[in-house]
Amino acid sequence: MPSSSTPAPTEPLLQIENLGVRLGGRQVLEGLDLSLESGVLCGLIGENGAGKTTLLRSILGLQRIASGTIRLAGGSVGKARDLVGYVPQKIAFDPQLPLRTRDLVELGLSGRHFGLPWRRRRYQAATKAALAAVGAEHFADQRLGRLSGGQQQRAVIAHALVREPRLLLLDEPLANLDFRSTTSLVQLLGTLVREHGLTVLVTAHDMNPLLPVLDRLVYLVGGRAATGTVDEVVRPDVLSGLYGYPVTVLRHHGRFLVLPDAPDGPGEMRHAGTELPPPSPREEA
Repeated sequence: MPSSSTPAPTEPLLQIENLGVRLGGRQVLEGLDLSLESGVLCGLIGENGAGKTTLLRSILGLQRIASGTIRLAGGSVGKARDLVGYVPQKIAFDPQLPLRTRDLVELGLSGRHFGLPWRRRRYQAATKAALAAVGAEHFADQRLGRLSGGQQQRAVIAHALVREPRLLLLDEPLANLDFRSTTSLVQLLGTLVREHGLTVLVTAHDMNPLLPVLDRLVYLVGGRAATGTVDEVVRPDVLSGLYGYPVTVLRHHGRFLVLPDAPDGPGEMRHAGTELPPPSPREEA
């Protein structure tokens, strides 16, 4: 029997067990297990069609699952939905749209309603805090469509944070950003985890930009996943099992490259893992 000084085990914020999802008769996710505590940044890596977006939609309760369970803070997905903030794949904002950054963030609280004066003051305080959390104060009054790609990503992250979720889901936030914006956004995600205690699950094709802040990794191939730390997952034996053929893992200056050991023929040599295979003709699941 443990002594009274032994701390009670911490319940995972997100607990996924044996998750299976089928779409159009195709098994998109199979036997996926994942456990994330508070204050953890987890990368979800995979090529198009691997099931990344399907997993996020399942956590949000927007996708029917075929098997397994998903629990948030010990409760069902539906009951704990307010604990989750979501940033979808890149949204295009019309430059002429008369919507400022702060307006978008406040809409995360008020929806279409302007609210009573006391409620308006509360919205303004929460909006100000969310803008500060992502470093967006200096473009808070600029139109969304006239912001740079990196600024727009900060705006939509602030929109997701304004309700103070405990789990933040981001779908391909680094896509189409230049090197400077990518580095800055990765640093922001690390800050949200370390200083604000958020748990972050972020999808990407390439884990390399995320390596400085990654605590955990979910590596998806064909609906199956390997999970753990980067060093536990990005190994030849683990990834060979996922891909179904032998692969070599190379590490150079802190970056990873995963390559097949023996290509089947001309043109078959493909990068995998961090430099993932080219997108399949299927749409992202």
